[in-house]
Amino acid sequence: MESSGRKPLGPVPPELDGARLDRVLARLLPETSRTRAQEWIKDGGVRVDGARVRRPAHPVAAGAEVELEDVARSRVRAGAPEGADFRVVHEDEWLIVVDKPAGMVVHPSTVVRGGTVSELAEERFGPLPAPQGEDRPGVVHRLDSETSGLLVLARTEEVGAELVRQFHDREVEKLYLALVHGDPRFDADWIEAPIGRSERHPERMSVLPEGEGREASTFYEVRERFGVAALVACRPRTGRTHQIRVHLASIEHPVVGDKLYRGKRGAKHTLPEGAPPMRRHALHAFRLGFHHPHRGEPVAFEAPLHEDMEALVRWLRDRPASV
Repeated sequence: MESSGRKPLGPVPPELDGARLDRVLARLLPETSRTRAQEWIKDGGVRVDGARVRRPAHPVAAGAEVELEDVARSRVRAGAPEGADFRVVHEDEWLIVVDKPAGMVVHPSTVVRGGTVSELAEERFGPLPAPQGEDRPGVVHRLDSETSGLLVLARTEEVGAELVRQFHDREVEKLYLALVHGDPRFDADWIEAPIGRSERHPERMSVLPEGEGREASTFYEVRERFGVAALVACRPRTGRTHQIRVHLASIEHPVVGDKLYRGKRGAKHTLPEGAPPMRRHALHAFRLGFHHPHRGEPVAFEAPLHEDMEALVRWLRDRPASV
């Protein structure tokens, strides 16, 4: 937030003239769900033309100035299950690479405090730069809270800026492992479909018609087939919100355990009886490669599947063919 405690979000665009405030807020903050926008509004953290508004359905005129205000939140939740921690994969004086557990949020926000990756990293390593904003120490990229795997954190301003540049310019190697429902038709393929926020469900992202949304491109390759499911490696060329999950659901191979993106068949995507439970979406950031911002040479790191995904893969691999 600015020193005044307010963060201007800019004027309401003409196409949202008369729209509900929660919808406007979700549009002005593309990474924010309408549910979270409603929480901000109800907690008194949103002003329209200087006046605090607490009703999510309040209609907002085009051109109105919307601001977020840093106020005490009544719905603050912890950023990780009690006792959860990340594993340090690599550490030097310029950066840290960690293996994040599922359920841990990457950085604090107005509704999340305590136990996030960036907060725990500062406790362990001391003050970190904030190239992506003062509430995101060390953070140069993110993972969904339920996605496990590799994150790199910056320890100096220069390294933070260079890592942000490498991610922006698509110079970073990112490889994810996903366990998906069904048996993909192709051994490997590109999914190229624009992604934007769903109009019907603003808390979700969606594949949109050509010419709408933002360019999004994901390459996937089947690593192992189990008939009812498959383990696939995904290399996103772009970095849109929920990109891998949205793209895989769009070709009717949603990620196992994903409650938000289930494909058109929805509940018909199930695993055989007796399968180990998957209490989060089965997506893991397996490999991360980039040029070391200080030393210049290419570096790459890998993190094995976490136990919940590994257990389900073993079960699928070993189950009798008739099951």
